[in-house]
Amino acid sequence: MPRPMYRSRSLKRKKVRTPSGKVVTHYREKRTGTPHCGECGAILGGVPRGLRSYEMRRLPKTKKRPERKFGGVLCPACTSDLIKKDVRGQL
Repeated sequence: MPRPMYRSRSLKRKKVRTPSGKVVTHYREKRTGTPHCGECGAILGGVPRGLRSYEMRRLPKTKKRPERKFGGVLCPACTSDLIKKDVRGQL
C-alpha cells in the first residue's frame, strides 16, 4: 500500500520499469491547462500558466489577470470587438 501522502487522487500515477525489471509507480502532480479566451478560444496573455489552484491563490490579484475590462476572460481582440459592438448599439 502506498504511503498516505501518495493516496490522493490529485496525483498522476505512471508505471515505470526499473533497470532491475521491477515495475514501480511514480507519482507526479497533475499539470493544469492553459487559460483560453471564452469567445474565440485563443490562449490568454498576462495570465500565469501551469499553476495549481493553491498556487494561484497565493498570488496577489494583480498577478492573476490583466487589469482591463474582461481581463483573464477574453482576449484583447474579442474585448475590443465587444466594446465596439456595445458603442454601436448592436448588443
